Amino acid sequence: MKLADELKSAIRKEGEAAYPNECCGVVLGEISGRGDCVAVRLLPVPNARDGSETWHRYEIAPEDFLRAEREARSLGLDIIGIYHSHPDHPAVPSEFDLKTALPWYFYAIVSVADGRAAELTNWKLADDGSRFVREAEN
Repeated sequence: MKLADELKSAIRKEGEAAYPNECCGVVLGEISGRGDCVAVRLLPVPNARDGSETWHRYEIAPEDFLRAEREARSLGLDIIGIYHSHPDHPAVPSEFDLKTALPWYFYAIVSVADGRAAELTNWKLADDGSRFVREAEN
């Protein structure tokens, strides 16, 4: 997934604003005939996870996902990914991330250490669903 610098910056700012909790959102974009994905827009959504778990888990409510699908369709785009933050943890998918991942999306994760955004990584679920594969920087 290709993320422009302004979208990377927006994810970082959202992670900082949500700290010490996890932020989350949907990435809208375009898919080429070769399967390449280019992010065009971010749609931040509230973390729907129970309040006691938002510091280390995120959840996108079905109604927010449906709203994202409708917005994507109205703009002639597709949902190509999900982003979220990892407060005071590396920008590496957790076991929870692996268990809840869908195979057709990219996953952008920003590490937020002491309230400051740090590394931003991009991941895709392996074909067999057993692990994440880190995407090359773009």
